[in-house]
Amino acid sequence: MICAHVVDVGLKKVPGADAVTVSLNPGSATVKLKSGNMVRMPQLWEIIRKNGFTPKTTRIVARGQAQGERFTVGGTNETFVLKADPRNPAALEELKKHDGQTVTLNGTLMPQKDVKKPVPLIVEGVELK
Repeated sequence: MICAHVVDVGLKKVPGADAVTVSLNPGSATVKLKSGNMVRMPQLWEIIRKNGFTPKTTRIVARGQAQGERFTVGGTNETFVLKADPRNPAALEELKKHDGQTVTLNGTLMPQKDVKKPVPLIVEGVELK
């Protein structure tokens, strides 16, 4: 059975999942994770793939540290190479000003067909908290 329900059930089983909403019409899933979770994006993408769907653009809000051209998510230590958003290149420049500091980053990831290939994090905005 391939439907939004199986994706919903699969995502709700993820340790650290606080709230999950899956909608078939726009083809979207929203997963809110509890603070301190250890979930990495490839885990979520794999659940979507195993249930017959292809993960698409993934919007994230993550707390962590920028170090040069990389961002490390707090808790999981998952590291992404940073890339400027063509619509807002100033966001990456702003992030670079806070090198080594803990920030909240808004961005997007584009999952690759080759799951072993690194996925750049497109920086859309940064907040100091």
